[in-house]
Amino acid sequence: VQLQASGGGLVQAGGSLRLSCAASGRTFGSAMGWFRQAPGKIREFVAGINWSGGTRYAADSMKGRFAISRDNAKNMVYLQIDRLEPEDTAVYYCAASYGYVGGSDSLYQHWGQGTQVTVSS
Repeated sequence: VQLQASGGGLVQAGGSLRLSCAASGRTFGSAMGWFRQAPGKIREFVAGINWSGGTRYAADSMKGRFAISRDNAKNMVYLQIDRLEPEDTAVYYCAASYGYVGGSDSLYQHWGQGTQVTVSS
């Protein structure tokens, strides 16, 4: 599986972004997740979604402003981020799992290269 994240950029606090992740290869049945890593911090889970889209899972601190979705016909996964805060500044990664959707990065076998999100105050 190859993953290509895009959609990051420089935005003002309070704004919105939709990140995209294009998947190719053996994606059928895979769960997908978004993680982020801020400078000097460990990578953290943002949200995950199972193959059908019926199960969506977000980190407690991400609920309310982050929404994950997918379009299997297009092999795309999205992360909508609203009311952006400077603390959201990070590199955002998409990842694919052949197992369960969840918050542990050990569940995910394939990772994209990341897209930078910078939020100015």
